[in-house]
Amino acid sequence: MKTLLVTGYRAHELGIFDNKHPGIPYIKKALASRMLPLLEEGLEWIITPGQYGVDLWACETALELKAEYPGLKLGIIAAHAAPEERWKEEKQEEFRRIAAAADYYGAVSNRPYEGSWQFRARDELLMRKSDGLLLVYDEEAAEGSPKYLKEKAAKLQEETGYPLLTISMDEIQSMADEDNQSQYD
Repeated sequence: MKTLLVTGYRAHELGIFDNKHPGIPYIKKALASRMLPLLEEGLEWIITPGQYGVDLWACETALELKAEYPGLKLGIIAAHAAPEERWKEEKQEEFRRIAAAADYYGAVSNRPYEGSWQFRARDELLMRKSDGLLLVYDEEAAEGSPKYLKEKAAKLQEETGYPLLTISMDEIQSMADEDNQSQYD
């Protein structure tokens, strides 16, 4: 696998409303634990849609992993021009910082948001450009935005063997519990 698409829930779908939430480090740790074996096997690119939430935490994780894997590249492919313009200033600054650090940044449509067709076009492009999907998604939880990409990936997996890797909320909670337990040992 040379190119991995990484996405998942938006921050608000997880009840996360600022970048100081204690769950973010565990989400990033879970992402890194899945990315590392792929990097050892020759992963070259991590690409995301760049939405606020798992996408940007995956970007931060990829940027951190570049210290150990300098050949790793990060790409952000947004659905439309200036996806962050309606976000709060703090989130806009975070997005712009991450986008500036990426090896590639582009948008499927250079126009502002016009409709859901831009998101469908983005998702189709991301699926075509990737060799597999790492998705933070929980079958037991509310479906949320990752549902549609999961359905596309599952169909592609059935047809072509496209790898669909998932991280559940239980896995992330287990990492948090382990860390908390080790603090008491």
